Amino acid sequence: MSNNQRVIGILAHVDAGKTTLAEALLYLSGELREAGRVDHQDAFLDHDALERKRGITIFSKQATFSWESAEGREMDVTLLDTPGHVDFSAEMERTLQVLDYAVLVVSGADGVQGHTKTLWGLLKQYGIPTFLFVNKMDQAGTDQGALLKELREKLEENCITFSGWNQACVEPREERFEELSLCSEELMAEYLETGTLSSESIGETIADRRAFPVFFGSALRIQGVRELLDGLAEYSLAPEYPEEFGARVFKISRDKQGNRLTHVKVTGGTLRAKQIVGCGDVWKEKVDQIRLHHGVSFQTLREAPAGTVCTLTGLSKSSVGDGLGHERACPLPSLEPVLTYRVHLPEGYDPVVALGQLRLLEEEDPMLRVTWKEGLQEIHVSVMGDVQVEILQNLLAQRFGLEVTMDDGSIVYKETLAEPVLGVGHFEPLRHYAEVQLLLEPGERGSGLSFASFVSEDELDKNWQRLILTHLEERSHPGVLVGGEVTDLRISIVGGRAHVKHTEGGDFRQATYRAVRQGLRSGKSVLLEPVYEFSLELPSECLGRAMTDVQRMQGSFEVPESSQDVVTLTGTAPVLAMRDYQREVISYTKGRGKLSLALKGYEPCREPEEIIRARGYDPEADSDNPTASVFCAHGVGTVVPWDQVKDWAHVSLREDFLNAAKRWQREDETMPGMTAEDLPAMPSGGARSTSPMERVISVEEIDAILAAGRRNQNRKESDKAGYRRFHRGNRRVTSGTVQGIGGGAAGKNATAEKESCILVDGYNVIHAWPELKELMAVNVGSARDRLIREMSNYQGYVGGVLILVFDAYKVKGNPGSVEKLDNVYVVYTKEAETADQYIEKTVHDMASKYRITVATSDGLEQMIIWGDGALRMSSLGLLADLREKSAAAKEAYGVENALD
Repeated sequence: MSNNQRVIGILAHVDAGKTTLAEALLYLSGELREAGRVDHQDAFLDHDALERKRGITIFSKQATFSWESAEGREMDVTLLDTPGHVDFSAEMERTLQVLDYAVLVVSGADGVQGHTKTLWGLLKQYGIPTFLFVNKMDQAGTDQGALLKELREKLEENCITFSGWNQACVEPREERFEELSLCSEELMAEYLETGTLSSESIGETIADRRAFPVFFGSALRIQGVRELLDGLAEYSLAPEYPEEFGARVFKISRDKQGNRLTHVKVTGGTLRAKQIVGCGDVWKEKVDQIRLHHGVSFQTLREAPAGTVCTLTGLSKSSVGDGLGHERACPLPSLEPVLTYRVHLPEGYDPVVALGQLRLLEEEDPMLRVTWKEGLQEIHVSVMGDVQVEILQNLLAQRFGLEVTMDDGSIVYKETLAEPVLGVGHFEPLRHYAEVQLLLEPGERGSGLSFASFVSEDELDKNWQRLILTHLEERSHPGVLVGGEVTDLRISIVGGRAHVKHTEGGDFRQATYRAVRQGLRSGKSVLLEPVYEFSLELPSECLGRAMTDVQRMQGSFEVPESSQDVVTLTGTAPVLAMRDYQREVISYTKGRGKLSLALKGYEPCREPEEIIRARGYDPEADSDNPTASVFCAHGVGTVVPWDQVKDWAHVSLREDFLNAAKRWQREDETMPGMTAEDLPAMPSGGARSTSPMERVISVEEIDAILAAGRRNQNRKESDKAGYRRFHRGNRRVTSGTVQGIGGGAAGKNATAEKESCILVDGYNVIHAWPELKELMAVNVGSARDRLIREMSNYQGYVGGVLILVFDAYKVKGNPGSVEKLDNVYVVYTKEAETADQYIEKTVHDMASKYRITVATSDGLEQMIIWGDGALRMSSLGLLADLREKSAAAKEAYGVENALD
């Protein structure tokens, strides 16, 4: 399903002329009789009173227009104007989720600013094809060649001029084609063959973000804007949409009557008024109205086809990031607030009412982060900067008549760990029971939180493990230094226990939260502070003062860049030290200095002791986030302090996991988390032969294991299914004698005890092992070959028979096959027979003759083979045992494993 609709967003650093460009686009398309101006407070899209007063865009706006290029290309455009001020970056980022194309506006007078590079990084992150418009080229001192060079150096090498500022600056068409041909192999081949490039080919290259058209002009004078519109019509591609309904929620707002509006982009099918929509199984509601906005006005629609950006009334449960229909939910914006303010209410005003009103604003802007401090009976809000504070105060006054004041604000700090630690949480009041054991490992800076489980389902049922992971993900976890949000950690489940009768879901919530806090309390926490990337342009005579200031702030800077009488100083500095520096710059440069700031991320705090002492946070007094656990003693619940919890724990401490994580961190401190290679041995319950002696197996025994009818087949390769043709040198099972590794006589299996046989579910293991899963994403056959080699090594360590089973049931007409590759038997199941079915049948038939262990993480499969008397081993348990055996062999014989 396709149409001629484009959703195009305009982005820019503040004061680059973004709204002026939007006015010019609407004027040229015939939507406006006269283009408005920000300084005249009559801009069509900046219609909010606060926006006109401040002269900046605060809320994203929508307008629609149509355009036909000089070449006859038509397009219908939904134009989204986004905020340019850094304080409202989250509003801008939410809009990125629904864009087909973006126009990034760069000021020709100022060049690429710090926030411009932040916007460019976000466009890359969201994969949005981008056109660039270099504005204000009518101002004195602008140089098209120098600006293009700056774009290529600071943004992307493949920024190519499509329209110059004047005729002398316009590149010949042939020269543009030559530059474009270097952007992709397809364009190069077309150019060499035909000597020209089609609009479709150029459009595909732009859509793949391999080329970025640049247009120079002046939006105020409406110069270069027509060329931009023609370029968008000529080289932007109409999106393809599925027939199935889908939509993405990117904003929540309210109209003047207080109606709740859900802003969506329809990404598939058709949305109709009175239709029931929902976000998975979370909620379902009926759409009352579909509104198509155009500036301050709107029209109601009976239906909205795919590609339409509209607002819906009647939805009370929707939230930013929700996916409706087939659409999946989207993560919240990556930009985060770095300042927190305490809200001072008028005397006698009910804080509960004020909290509810702030919650409504938080619903519209999830980055507002409203929190209630129960112990202090205070409301705190986290925002991006001082301008957003002023806007928030105005919104409260306009919307609710609530006049509030706020303190000077403080920095939002975060916390992490310096080294791995085990955390134990236990919750066992009367008739309740849950215990959780977590491994907390430090991750890369900026990686956030990630979660995993290394627990066998034999030890803790899968549903309980999923519940623990849900509780880890459902909230932010406060640290123990200043109560800041914990980040840059990999948290893994390594142990746990439930009670058959007394465990309820809420028990694991309590145990999980307490395990995190107990681990943080017993580990070495690190305080993190936000850091700015800055770019400071100032007169050369002020450079010495600026460098001294940055050093005083405990920041760092690069070698200054000089251009005539202007020097540019770039570097990083803590937000705490630089948040009020703009005033100083204006003062000592006499208004000639320009400071651009962009949040770089969080780094270890320079003076943590002073901050911790000033905050005065006591983790033991935080009743909402206890570090202690509750155990049952003498028939009653007993609170056990954090430093004694491990002595009371019911599950044995997994010190092997902790030691492996610490060892790994010492070996390579630049990478986060414990990899699967470092997993210690997992208790699988499967007895294995410790003798590496080679065995001789008869054909009859192999046939019995593999079931009747599984003879050797000369299986043809199926490229589509990803299967490979085996090498001719590999041995195959035939109707003749099977050679063992040592070449002994066939038919000898008169052992006093059962022979060991290991059945491995091949694709289940590949998906469970991180290295093989990554390899499979590139090439299925390579991942399969790698597993075969690993299992050949493993059989050499443990002895017995090892049978590796792969699903081939989707291959039409496949009769099934078995091949002997070195010391491993590789089975491909027949058509309509899965690996699970094959393993179940084999276990059922051979359990009386062999001591069988099945390696799989399929919970249902484990239960079935357990009933037939086979032993179980998880896929990660198999990996752990392989590592253990490999390490022992390496130590004893100097043998190295391929994955080590």
